[in-house]
Amino acid sequence: MRDFNQNKVIIVEGISDRNKIKKIIKEPIEIICTNGTISADTLEEWIETLFDCDLYILVDADESGKKLRQQLKREFPNAVHLYIDKMYREVATAPHYHLATILLTANIEIHSEYLDRGKNND
Repeated sequence: MRDFNQNKVIIVEGISDRNKIKKIIKEPIEIICTNGTISADTLEEWIETLFDCDLYILVDADESGKKLRQQLKREFPNAVHLYIDKMYREVATAPHYHLATILLTANIEIHSEYLDRGKNND
């Protein structure tokens, strides 16, 4: 069974999403990937281990992301859902400043340089 030692956990779809978010976040937060789907065993493990965490869901604004979000809403009704603008479609391709703003509004501490729209943070 996985031990989540952080109080805050963000669930994303893929490794590229995790890597992008990880650069922006300043505080210690566990970022876990679904890789697009969640097995029943993994989901049960998460339910057991994430029940006392501040849980955030940040998935793509496409059909597979919507399906995953619906599943996670059922299993984790108290999770905070973070949404990227539909024009970006994917977390991995959304601009850093956009993601930083979303995370900041969820009271997640970020590196402030990622709020600069003009700076290339890739």
